[in-house]
Amino acid sequence: MRLLLCSILALTSSLHAADWPNWRGPNQDGSSDEKNLPVKFNKQLNIQWAADLPGLSASVPVVWGDKVFLTAPIEASKQLVALCYDANTGAELWRKVVSEGGDLQWDVKSNLASPSATTDGKHVVFLFANATAAGFDFSGKELWKRDFVQTHGAFGTQWTYASSPLLDGGKVYIEVLQRNEAFEYKGMQKGTPGKDMSSYILAIDPATGKDLWKVIRPSDAVAESLEAYSSPVIHEVDGKKQMLILGGDCITGHDAETGKELWRWGTWNTEKIGHWRMVASPIAGAGVVLACAPKKNSVYAVKLGKSGILKDTDLAWTSDPKEVSSDVSTPAFYDGKFYVLDSDRKVLACVEPKSGKVVWSGELPSKCKLESSPTIADGKIYMTNFWGEVYVVKAGGDAFELLSVNEMGDGSKPNGDSKSCRSSIAAANGGLYIRTQDKLYFVKMAVAK
Repeated sequence: MRLLLCSILALTSSLHAADWPNWRGPNQDGSSDEKNLPVKFNKQLNIQWAADLPGLSASVPVVWGDKVFLTAPIEASKQLVALCYDANTGAELWRKVVSEGGDLQWDVKSNLASPSATTDGKHVVFLFANATAAGFDFSGKELWKRDFVQTHGAFGTQWTYASSPLLDGGKVYIEVLQRNEAFEYKGMQKGTPGKDMSSYILAIDPATGKDLWKVIRPSDAVAESLEAYSSPVIHEVDGKKQMLILGGDCITGHDAETGKELWRWGTWNTEKIGHWRMVASPIAGAGVVLACAPKKNSVYAVKLGKSGILKDTDLAWTSDPKEVSSDVSTPAFYDGKFYVLDSDRKVLACVEPKSGKVVWSGELPSKCKLESSPTIADGKIYMTNFWGEVYVVKAGGDAFELLSVNEMGDGSKPNGDSKSCRSSIAAANGGLYIRTQDKLYFVKMAVAK
């Protein structure tokens, strides 16, 4: 009986091993174990289905089994919605309004639906930049809805808040790295006057939405450098789960159960420059975690397993920013290597985790920036540029090898405005879920008949 039960549990685990439950995937590092993924595709080739979307957003398709979850803004009705699609057919299964009224676009680049959803196969949680959130079950039944402005204040970031929540180990982690006081920017109120505007990490119950704990995350950064658009990552260190947080001119590791800070390292900003906001999230692998300093600066590899206030001697390596840098895209870890996409130079680098040695680097032939993050599976690296062109590069090896460029956009050629494609690709169910300006595509290798 025990053997049968173990076999059933193992089968269940394997069935969901290749889901994409949060914005960085099943391993929280941009990688997946999916196989037999396509190299070449377009809006006709290897398309299983295409679903019309009600609005453009940078949020990533989140996939569990036969469900795909997305956030979207609907400008005509001034609504922020939670969406669920059939992963096999593209049919919209349900649409729930989480917030309505008010502007959906606070700056020229991002809208309020930028954070990705997160799920554990039972609950799915949606968070929006106006500090509203909701939890649903897979049938679309609302479990809870709340407005964090009432309890914790509006998010105090100069640009539109875009950190994605993370559901892991029975907790939803929400990272709010913000200005330490309410302020106005271009006529808009940021943060809530009278509220404690300290940066914090919040853990909530996915079933009820109630706070489990809140931990203040201090920083001696100044002005905009206090702010981050990165997302929390959970990584196992010495057999225990750590939550990794990047921003405010430093990187910190926390006990994932309690939020207690275990260690921190900083800074890449010794001059206390006030406009070095953080966008890229941390990425861990092979005993180190990467912190990508913003604004075309270095990548720092911090050794894991340390405690307290770390020194520069606790760094495994620091990159030459002319070789390896990332201002926006979060790197990926796959098969023992880091892959770092430099959005500004349109260069992808394969890096050894222990030494920082650049195994290879190559320039992508894109006429516009790529601000999505790399997705890696089946020995292939997938990246989308502003226009919706998907670049496929061979993972591993000793030289950069571009495999294909695939046209998936709507034909417009946006250059960094709100119409640009910024969503990363999800690998699940034997294929790729690709979000463009107006559609969600499921791309899969055609089966020969």
